Amino acid sequence: MKKLAFIIIISISVQVSAQNELDKKFKPIPAKNAEQKEVIPPKEIAPKIDPPAPVAAPDPLQINPEELFSNPNLYKKDANVPGIFYRRNQYLGGFKTKAFVSTIRFRDAAFVDGDKIKIYLNDQLVEPEVTLNGDFKEFKIKLTDGRNKIDFEAINEGFASPNTAEFEVYDDKGKVITSSQWNVGTGYKAAIILYKE
Repeated sequence: MKKLAFIIIISISVQVSAQNELDKKFKPIPAKNAEQKEVIPPKEIAPKIDPPAPVAAPDPLQINPEELFSNPNLYKKDANVPGIFYRRNQYLGGFKTKAFVSTIRFRDAAFVDGDKIKIYLNDQLVEPEVTLNGDFKEFKIKLTDGRNKIDFEAINEGFASPNTAEFEVYDDKGKVITSSQWNVGTGYKAAIILYKE
């Protein structure tokens, strides 16, 4: 019975304290009206469009040898004889330089057999006849702005075909721009281009 009395007393006290909340002095906390925020859709960001790349000037050293040797007044037509690779003109490459003067050295690359050449600068004859020896010979050219084309024409093939030579090209500070060899038949040319920037 004591338990029952204890439960009744606790029930009455909880009920009395709950009645206090309904007192007239009691002011309930108003519910916070959550303001309805306007949903703003994300801004559309246009993809970044890079302006078109400027058109680059063509590389002056991108030369098609067929176009270079296309003038029949300046270059002998290739023989196209099977098994004979040297009866054609040979493009030795194009090179950029800032030099004002270039030195070109050349000599017979193989057996010294009496090979002879002519040298042209921009289609103008500068050396009418040079015999190739085992020692280097050289000549200097004053470079003009832009393209400077040097042609070595084989006057003959000596005792052993073809006309062979080793050449070196230097700038005005003595730095090697290029070095290589040519192998051409009589009347054919080996061409190199120096582009002065």
